[in-house]
Amino acid sequence: MSRNAVETVMGAVVLVVAAVFLFFAYTTTKVTAGTGTVYTAQFSRVDGIRDGTDVRINGIKVGQVVSLTLDPKEFVAVVRLSIDPALKLSKETIASIKMSGLLGDKFVDLEPGYDDDFIQPGGRIEHTQAPFDLENAVGQLIFGQTKKDSGGSKDTGGGAPAPAPAPQGSNAPAPQ
Repeated sequence: MSRNAVETVMGAVVLVVAAVFLFFAYTTTKVTAGTGTVYTAQFSRVDGIRDGTDVRINGIKVGQVVSLTLDPKEFVAVVRLSIDPALKLSKETIASIKMSGLLGDKFVDLEPGYDDDFIQPGGRIEHTQAPFDLENAVGQLIFGQTKKDSGGSKDTGGGAPAPAPAPQGSNAPAPQ
């Protein structure tokens, strides 16, 4: 019978530790239902962004992504952002998708402008910048593909043109 009592106590301890962990996680992550001012932004790409992604200004979390949809007419991603209602965004604000470190999570970064005209709640952030495509950049670095030599010819890297072939039927060596 003492074995059953020990198992019961250990199970209770595990449940208490799990409850403390959940309480700590809930209080430190600032879980909100997106009760801020909602703005929209259109991006050509939104790789790595999902509902709940942080929205930051100067590295400080000021909101979160509420939803992602595709505009069926223009085929651009429409991102709805919930921002702290105490903040007013100027019409010059730039929204860009950035990454925390080399392999970190992505977030929406807002760079406020200095215009005296502000975006109305529910309005659209006009200036956006899509995320940097790291895979494409690494591919270009590895395979040496650039936009100027995309026509199929590859530079041999020698700098000088290749020597002309020797004329047919001649015993003379090719010029060097």
